[in-house]
Amino acid sequence: MAEKTPWGQLAELIGAGDSKLMPAIFEALTDEAEARVLLAAAPPATAAELAERSGLDVARVEAMIEPLFFRGLLFKSRKPKGTRYYRVRNVLQFHDATAVTLDPPPGVIDLWKQYMDTEWTDYVVKLDTVLPGAVLRVIPVNVSIEASNQILAFEDVSQLVDTARRLAVTRCSCRVIDGACGQPLEVCLQIDRAADYAIERGTGRELSKQETLQILEDCEYDGLVHVAQNQRGVGHVICNCCSDCCLNWTSLRHGAGKFAAPSRFRAFVQAEECSGCGMCIDRCFFEALTMEGQDHRALVEGESCMGCGLCQVSCPTEAILMQEARPETFVPA
Repeated sequence: MAEKTPWGQLAELIGAGDSKLMPAIFEALTDEAEARVLLAAAPPATAAELAERSGLDVARVEAMIEPLFFRGLLFKSRKPKGTRYYRVRNVLQFHDATAVTLDPPPGVIDLWKQYMDTEWTDYVVKLDTVLPGAVLRVIPVNVSIEASNQILAFEDVSQLVDTARRLAVTRCSCRVIDGACGQPLEVCLQIDRAADYAIERGTGRELSKQETLQILEDCEYDGLVHVAQNQRGVGHVICNCCSDCCLNWTSLRHGAGKFAAPSRFRAFVQAEECSGCGMCIDRCFFEALTMEGQDHRALVEGESCMGCGLCQVSCPTEAILMQEARPETFVPA
């Protein structure tokens, strides 16, 4: 078997060694010397250490660091003793960081589109088999929920925003690559360290808390689902996901479903209040509602409901409630 190119080695190191397109994406973003520096950037290393590991002149490596950072390939770990650099670690990080790069090299977005259309499904279905828990979780929209005293801070987007040190917004990487739905692009909310990173790269603009809450409200109106990292605390990102472009729902559609966890809540329809208008059916990403309830009123089907609350936002008669129905779904830190 022929030895893999540096770009093929990078693809293997982020868990996509069998991909036909991932090496091409790396090659579109880097020349061979830059690829060698990335290969050397694990564990995190200083510029001098990267030069030693890659066999390149230290001045040349230092000149590469900022371009690789701005392209979303190299990250900074700032410590009291100095800054160390580490390479992109997995497919998701690679996707999100490079898709929103300012002025990406020619062909990169097209290559990502091909990857998402032809290889992502197989990748995420395989990933589901080894995940210890969900990567992401749905957060219910900012609506009234029964037993509201049981809403936890990490399940309330307004509290996530209120406790943030710094906030920024970037374009949605999924819709930059696809965007066929026409939904808003600038809706991916970055929190604390992620905001620092986006602002430094120039891929994000800083927000006030009020501006952030307005974006969340607009996203709810537009029918986008709030999704965050599946852990306690603020996390790093609140995505606002559409039903078709966003990569987060692929495993659900293919019967695996471990990649994204539902919120602890589930929609419940009060049949006597339901007018049978069907607006909730159109709003639901997950085919969790039918018009097969009592007197052809809306009915929530089984465990398909992800507890996002978009149906409740749109209900003109306020017939839909969100009720606690599941245990906590976060992965302990």
